[in-house]
Amino acid sequence: MSKPVVRFRRAALPLATIEAEIDETLLDLAHRAGISVPSNCKSGTCGTCMMRLVSGKLVGLDPTPPGLDEDIVADGAILSCIGRVIISCEIDVIPPL
Repeated sequence: MSKPVVRFRRAALPLATIEAEIDETLLDLAHRAGISVPSNCKSGTCGTCMMRLVSGKLVGLDPTPPGLDEDIVADGAILSCIGRVIISCEIDVIPPL
């Protein structure tokens, strides 16, 4: 079985495409792909490492972590420090809010 592929972008600008390893967080994937993402922890409580899920599916974000609220989750907000890829995804590396 092939590994899921993650395509990182900032708006319409492609940044990197990388295969995800089992249980690798999006934050770890971004760093491995050479993308600098601010982060303060790996507990899902602050929101510093927020990204936007454009397509695909992640695990580790249910229930909604304390660093997010339902309104921004409805717009695709995810925390890269705890989100793990289960199928290929496209991720918008949005600037920190």
